[in-house]
Amino acid sequence: MNIKIKDTVKIISGKDKGKTGKVTHVFPDKNRIVVDGVNINKKHTKPKMQGQKGQVVQMPMPIAASNAMILCSSCNKPTRIGKKLIGSKRVRVCKKCAGEL
Repeated sequence: MNIKIKDTVKIISGKDKGKTGKVTHVFPDKNRIVVDGVNINKKHTKPKMQGQKGQVVQMPMPIAASNAMILCSSCNKPTRIGKKLIGSKRVRVCKKCAGEL
């Protein structure tokens, strides 16, 4: 999986198509990611203690990683990722402008 935590991604399909956000969690075994402000679901919680009220909490849910593309930091366009050796390090590279991510 090419998407990592703290990457900025743009959603390319689904109900939140066109939105952008930062990746907060990555689940590589399930090929899913959690993005801030995308795929928000409401969860109803019970009161924990007597006298406390139940509430509705909005929380982001995971989406398929294939529905998101990384935004390049230099050209600000959604792009695919290539890998390039610079010295002894392997660096992720933008396919559109060849800039480092």
